[in-house]
Amino acid sequence: MHKGIFKMMTNDPKILNGLKEFDTATVFNAVEELIKSTEAGSAPDGTGIHPLNYTGPEIISLNPELGNAIGTVVTAEVTTNDPDSEKINWDEYYDTLDSTPGPIIAVIKDVDSRPGRGASFGDGMARRHRLLGVTGAVIEGTVRDIAGITEVGLPIWAKGKVPGHGVFNLISVNRPVTAGQLIIYPGEIIIADMDGCTKIPMWADPKEVLKKAKEVRQMEQEIFEVIERPGMTYEKLKGLS
Repeated sequence: MHKGIFKMMTNDPKILNGLKEFDTATVFNAVEELIKSTEAGSAPDGTGIHPLNYTGPEIISLNPELGNAIGTVVTAEVTTNDPDSEKINWDEYYDTLDSTPGPIIAVIKDVDSRPGRGASFGDGMARRHRLLGVTGAVIEGTVRDIAGITEVGLPIWAKGKVPGHGVFNLISVNRPVTAGQLIIYPGEIIIADMDGCTKIPMWADPKEVLKKAKEVRQMEQEIFEVIERPGMTYEKLKGLS
């Protein structure tokens, strides 16, 4: 089976644009607050009290000047050098992007025998992705043509850069993948910025995450204002807690 099941969380522009106003840390904290509010006090998908719903340090923003990105996940697995890998037609992937309401975050995983040795993304792909409503790409692998990708205006997160690749085959579309140690399911919402990527898991209501994000920001702002009061000292701060 080369193509997975796709379930979309939301494409409500009001909710997505609202979430885009927040950084990944705040969105992560908002999901944590949702978990605390559940009856069991743990994530409904069985990932525990503090699921690591974010990428590890190996996934970095390669053009942070373009800002953050948010969208519904469409995934692909590719090989970048193995000539004999079992492949499918690239139209399956691009047709999936075309049929998915935007904004979209493309998540591409290199499953080559030497993952990352060849680039999984370049400026030609960036142009086609932008045409199809993709607002950002997360690559479990490497990319090339970063200047061209940036010129197109596509924010991208990856493990690094290389100048080339070999035989470039598409292996699967819209199956769960792991990128930066984060398990990502098609249809989930990813928000990415200079800190990395975090997801809104499938069990969470994006509208409720947005509500919690606003509460988290307000709470943090109140704390910051207290710390930054003129004349504030550590001793005074301890006395307030």
